[in-house]
Amino acid sequence: MQHNLFTTMRSLKIMEGCKGTQVYALNPSNPPPPGVGDKLLHHLQDHLRANSIRSKSNRNYPPPNMTVPNVVVVSESLLRCGLPGTDLLEPQIEPCLKSVDFVEALADVHRRIESCDQFEKSRLYLEQCAMFRGLADLKLFRRSLRSARQHAVDVHNKVVIAAWLRYERREDELIGYSTMDCYGRNVECPKASLVSGYDPESVYDSCDCYRRRREDVENDGVLIEGEEECSTSEEDGDLSFCIGDDEIRCIRYKMALLSRPFGAMLYGEFKESRREKINFSQNGISADAMRAAEIFSRTKRLSWFNVHIVLELLSLANRFCCEEMKHACDVHLASLVSDMEDAMLLIVYGLEENAYLLVAACLQVFLRELPSSIHNPNVMRFFCSSEACEKLATVGHASFVLYYFLSQIAMEEDMKSNITVMLLERLQECAVEVWEKQLAFHQLGVVMIERKEYKDAQCWFEAAAEVGHIYSLVGVARAKYKRGHKYSAYKQMNSLISDYTPVGWMYQERAMYCVGKEKMTDLKTATELDPTLTYPYKYRAVALAEEKKIGAAISEINKIIGFKVTPDCLELRAWFAIAQEDYDGALRDVRALLTLEPNYMMFHGKMHGDHLVELLRPHVLQWSQADCWMHLYDRWSSVDDIGSLSVVHHMLANDPGKSLLRFRQSLLLLRLNCQKAAMRSLRLARNHSSTEHERLVYEGWILYDTGHREEALAKAEESISIQRSFEAFFLKAYALADSSLDPKSSIYVIQLLEEALRCPSDGLRKGQALNNLGSVYVDCDKLDLAADCYMSALNIKHTRAHQGLARVYHLKNQRKAAYDEMTKLVEKAQNNASAYEKRSEYCDRDMAKSDLSMATQLDPLRTYPYRYRAAVLMDDHKEADAISELTRAITFKPDLQLLHLRAAFHESMGDYVSTIQDCEAALCLDPNHSETLELYNKAKERVNEH
Repeated sequence: MQHNLFTTMRSLKIMEGCKGTQVYALNPSNPPPPGVGDKLLHHLQDHLRANSIRSKSNRNYPPPNMTVPNVVVVSESLLRCGLPGTDLLEPQIEPCLKSVDFVEALADVHRRIESCDQFEKSRLYLEQCAMFRGLADLKLFRRSLRSARQHAVDVHNKVVIAAWLRYERREDELIGYSTMDCYGRNVECPKASLVSGYDPESVYDSCDCYRRRREDVENDGVLIEGEEECSTSEEDGDLSFCIGDDEIRCIRYKMALLSRPFGAMLYGEFKESRREKINFSQNGISADAMRAAEIFSRTKRLSWFNVHIVLELLSLANRFCCEEMKHACDVHLASLVSDMEDAMLLIVYGLEENAYLLVAACLQVFLRELPSSIHNPNVMRFFCSSEACEKLATVGHASFVLYYFLSQIAMEEDMKSNITVMLLERLQECAVEVWEKQLAFHQLGVVMIERKEYKDAQCWFEAAAEVGHIYSLVGVARAKYKRGHKYSAYKQMNSLISDYTPVGWMYQERAMYCVGKEKMTDLKTATELDPTLTYPYKYRAVALAEEKKIGAAISEINKIIGFKVTPDCLELRAWFAIAQEDYDGALRDVRALLTLEPNYMMFHGKMHGDHLVELLRPHVLQWSQADCWMHLYDRWSSVDDIGSLSVVHHMLANDPGKSLLRFRQSLLLLRLNCQKAAMRSLRLARNHSSTEHERLVYEGWILYDTGHREEALAKAEESISIQRSFEAFFLKAYALADSSLDPKSSIYVIQLLEEALRCPSDGLRKGQALNNLGSVYVDCDKLDLAADCYMSALNIKHTRAHQGLARVYHLKNQRKAAYDEMTKLVEKAQNNASAYEKRSEYCDRDMAKSDLSMATQLDPLRTYPYRYRAAVLMDDHKEADAISELTRAITFKPDLQLLHLRAAFHESMGDYVSTIQDCEAALCLDPNHSETLELYNKAKERVNEH
């Protein structure tokens, strides 16, 4: 037996603070005797010591004989790794809007969107975006952002929101993609964004910028050919502007029409009105620019002038109030901005000359280059300072939406940076609406907490609370606690719990400021009210570890990992695994967390996760690539998604350019509801594609997962036209099946899946295709064919096919066989909450209740068990209990089906006001849900009748 790595560390305390969500190291006691764990420990110590020394290389150290109080001296006895302790674990303060009554907030914003003027919709959809930002479902945020762009009126908002939409797909990470291309999407087209006006239907149109570009080239060619005819002849002109030795012949009335100042000069009481030659040498304009102005006065075109001439014309137009010529210059210059170099040069002229469209075009380049441009000081100087913001405001381009976009990216890149602080300060300066102030003040508080500037943090949180953001009182309490006022923080949270309907995060925060049984009671209440909060599980697990109950600690942290996978919880479980000398388990969790966050830093940010992998590898059995495939097959078959992720990470370390593995990785991450990480893996799969047809498939999946179904189908068809492949046919079938299939469409999907199965692929994917094919056969009432598909899938260990086969048995009225089939899945699947849920459909009420209770215990985010229990309670005429059952889940998971069912219950009880509110909240999540719309209209009619 290997020596226990932490034999001497059971009663140790944390050496450094635990900030954010990571877990950190303990002080050592006496060194353990030599052993395998001891060698690993010393490797960790050496790395951490070297890292710590490097991080302090620029500091001034006192002489050796001088003692410095309260300073931890780096020495051989410090910086040892150990189990984390409870005393410095902290829950994260979420940097988003968080309502005490989220359902009421959703209903309110939906109500205002439906009743407001059409030109106000964009602003309200942006507010809806801010509300959705804190939810796990990224599609809701993207849909609201798309709606905000759809209803945008002015160029500034169109430019910012279009860039934001593009950023959400992170196309900057796709090799070969141009930042200024829109690939046919009108809603993100840089040219369409520079056109002012309200046209909500255009969002559904394909972009025509390529056609317009061709037309511009053709028009430019015609104009260039006729350039000699553009100059005014001696006979036609009746006026000359003299600049140095040059005379520019003009038509007086044409020049007078350029502006009122020109008209007054040429036809008014000024002496120039009686002269044929006017000396213009002292006006700071070149002869070429004046010649261009004369040509513009007759043709109203600028296409054949170079950029320097147009810039001079812009200056002239501003000086003499030539609005038409200024607008033409503005439009023309804006059309020339195509890259960062152009934008960096021309934005200076745009700001000086108050050229709205030119500045918009330059901002568009900066924003579409995010996040890289946020690290460019030459770009950030146009945004960060108060003076820069004022300049942008002068030209109409300083807004809340601009700084909201910029500050969110800055926070993602580096929460503590000065850039982040300055952008948030500009955000609060631009805030006008109440919700805008709430968000800006709250986020400044969060950043100040991270920067350990607790006094400023408290001020910002208090400001947010004063304008109605109740959740910011958590920040007030935390800042007080950090400043040494623990009792005041406790009273703050006590008052909050007394004044409002309690929710989980209130008890979680109050637990920070109490001890013993009271603390554990609050944490238990927090979990009961909101089982998705990670801090209570982490605290209980670490408390158990401190009591030397490592097995119980792992069981506790497994409860949250079973339905919500986060890097900090995986890191914690890895610690526990090392303590148990389970190095395979530790390596599994570290590899999985690096899949979620490839740059994750462990041990208080002193060691990269990849380095810990290297330190753990010698203590586990080494696998070849063939071994990895075998283990992946086993874990995939046993529905062990975290184990599968770990194996894929191992395989990618040996073959990082394998796009097929990246794609497998994305599928696993989607199963775990890790959408951002899944999309990153898909982008890497696309970038590492070795063939054109493979690249098209991955681009199709990216489009499908971001809501572009038709474009995804086009990519699949293009891939098939190049080479028939399993993945191309599967993508096409999957995208087509994502709608209500009529019999004809079902037959086509069956044909596509059969074609996919004829193409080469591995058993993992063929099992999925057979499972999907069986599902379509069931929908077509071809039960025997469906059963054959499911049996074939099971023969290649596609374990989830048990569920489909159970459905076939159920439809054949073989309920016992269906139950037994689902029991097999319950026994085989490591993640089996859904198996318990589905098995409940094939047994009597008492057994169903038991299975659904287990499903909720394993995964509280599954909504069907709550709906079933509520329906049973309604059948038993326990209406209040039924409402309470649904409300319990809605509090932490505002789900469309839960809200619709509760609205229906309220309607059956005659509570039409509550029905309307729940319907409005549900419609905020899905505006086109037909059943909710019907119930909503019915309830409104009943209210109007009374």
